[in-house]
Amino acid sequence: MLLPAGDLVALLKTVVDTPSVSGDEGALADAVETTLRAAQHLQVGRQGNTVWARTELGRASRVVIAGHLDTVPVAGNLPSRIVDGPDGQPMLWGRGTVDMKGGVAVMLHVATETPTPSRDVTWIFYDCEEVEAVRNGLGRLAASQPELLAGDLAVLMEPTNGLVEGGCQGSLRFTVATRGVAAHSARGWLGSNAIHAVAPVLTRIVEAQPTFGEVEVDGLTYREGLNATMISGGVASNVIPDRCVVQINYRFAPSVSADQAEAKMRALFDGSGDFEVLDVSAGARPGLDSPAAQGFVAAVGVEVGPKYGWTDVARFSALGVPALNFGPGDPSLAHRDDEAVALSQVRACAEALTRWLEA
Repeated sequence: MLLPAGDLVALLKTVVDTPSVSGDEGALADAVETTLRAAQHLQVGRQGNTVWARTELGRASRVVIAGHLDTVPVAGNLPSRIVDGPDGQPMLWGRGTVDMKGGVAVMLHVATETPTPSRDVTWIFYDCEEVEAVRNGLGRLAASQPELLAGDLAVLMEPTNGLVEGGCQGSLRFTVATRGVAAHSARGWLGSNAIHAVAPVLTRIVEAQPTFGEVEVDGLTYREGLNATMISGGVASNVIPDRCVVQINYRFAPSVSADQAEAKMRALFDGSGDFEVLDVSAGARPGLDSPAAQGFVAAVGVEVGPKYGWTDVARFSALGVPALNFGPGDPSLAHRDDEAVALSQVRACAEALTRWLEA
């Protein structure tokens, strides 16, 4: 399928109406590849359901612009439709409009409509961002063909309300498990209740809250946070549970390394139960001190703030490539059943990106 790349709104609607839940991006990846190959100024490649396109114009610098094709599961919010926003301006409603098919549509439009950018560009459309990190298409590409991620600057088309957001927080997910002794609940004194033993774990989280506040990194202020997100225990209503597991998420500032974050959590929960790391993703510093990043900010002419949450800018940062988040859509609407993106914001992001690439 050839996407209507010249008409930005029609393109966005077609991209949104092509379902691409994580692990099932094939149809959209096919359409993206077909559309990019129709643009003669682009060299196109593919790995699985990750598609990339590059200009080879011999420019003095190269930039990478990336966005993910996948969405969280559809929840009765397809096909898309145009609705009035809170300010009366038109929005496109539907799964993925914010996270992040608005950004994908902008990428496709600018990639195909800008044949002679002032800097060479690598466009990457990747799969499986919304699921476990081991499946992430950009991560696979970084491991197998890191040269495709090389550049003076990377821009992730994550939803930022059309602003520039620098860096990202790190994320550590871990469990603390308490142990007890099973017994019949009618003779509870013969056992030891593992769920009751979780109380000190939760108390440590609550009492630690004042220590997780704002942290300034390279001129941007991030907020750290520690929260219990899941809890499980027990096998039956008349059995004293012998095990209970609390899952905890620590969001840490980009000035903190993954090892430092883990050491801090192990110290906080020392002696409270069995500690197990599920996954950890290091954050990324803002990178705004690089000339390429400063040039981007000046060209797009919007405010700069921190990114709350983790994004794939961290993968570029780990490779020594400064990276920024910039894309249409209100992040607070991502993954919601009423997900919708302002069409004016999609157009503004496309215009800003074109202005930067043609400067």
